[in-house]
Amino acid sequence: MSFFAVLLALVIEQLHPLPRSNGIHDVMVVWIRWTGRNFDAGRDHHSWVVWIITVVLPALLVFAVHFALAHFSVLLALVWDVLVLYLTLGFRQFSHYFTDIRDALERGDEIEARRLLAEWRQLDASDLPRTELLRHVIEHSLVAAHRHVFGVFFWFVLLSTLGLGPAGAVLYRLAEFSSRYWAFRSRTVGVPINERLMQRSQQLFAWIDHLPARLTAFGFAVVGDFEAAIECWRRDAGLWRSRNDGTILAAAAGAVGVRLGGSAPPPLQTDRSKDFATGANRQDTDAVGSTPGLSPELGHLRSVVGLVWRSVVLWMLLLALLSLANLIG
Repeated sequence: MSFFAVLLALVIEQLHPLPRSNGIHDVMVVWIRWTGRNFDAGRDHHSWVVWIITVVLPALLVFAVHFALAHFSVLLALVWDVLVLYLTLGFRQFSHYFTDIRDALERGDEIEARRLLAEWRQLDASDLPRTELLRHVIEHSLVAAHRHVFGVFFWFVLLSTLGLGPAGAVLYRLAEFSSRYWAFRSRTVGVPINERLMQRSQQLFAWIDHLPARLTAFGFAVVGDFEAAIECWRRDAGLWRSRNDGTILAAAAGAVGVRLGGSAPPPLQTDRSKDFATGANRQDTDAVGSTPGLSPELGHLRSVVGLVWRSVVLWMLLLALLSLANLIG
């Protein structure tokens, strides 16, 4: 049933994507604010309480609904799983920016491409050289593809296999969302309500994302240049301050033969009041060096699109085979 749930959710998300500003996003913000305000008293153990209530409790509630529906009808449980996946996946919430930037560059309109990147990531990209513009588009797109698609996919499949329905999708999405929210609070307010909460949420998400990040990187290696991807992964993943993101970006760089990493000249300026809505913190993709490969070119954008979609097909085929083997067994 996992295969059909993922397939249907991906198809529906492609046909009718949620807008960037949607009710689910607003509900999550209200929920995280409420749990922090009511359960955080500033002590170390309160960070655990807030995180468990914020992230684990909704995942358990989603599982409870799945379990109750499955008791009456497998079809109803499938519909619930598809709905939850549809709301937690976000392929089209970032891909339209990627497509629009690529189209602008193909027209030779670099001013529009920089404007779109600035709107997407809330960065001042007006003075970026063309190669650096392309590099940032590639890096942010790869990280977004992992966090909005592959991370949700892997945790959904894992916990669904254990009989927990779509709880894994909610667990991953809220863990990722809360790690960004508390960092955002720290940047905009100055001092978070509980600094341990910010650190705990980021640490726990790093643990939760550890295996999915490496599975995403492995998928990129399989559908790209395998030897170069594995070598780049082994050698260059540590260049990025986020090891999980570095694993993904290094493997992708080797898979398509593009140079990623490094600090852009001139330094990018982030509007910290808006950074939360754009996704991962900009510094997450800062690196102390670059991978080998060709300087980013327009053709690499098409290569990255192909890499992501081939990886999606790869994991869907593997899931289909596992589902078939389970049915036969």
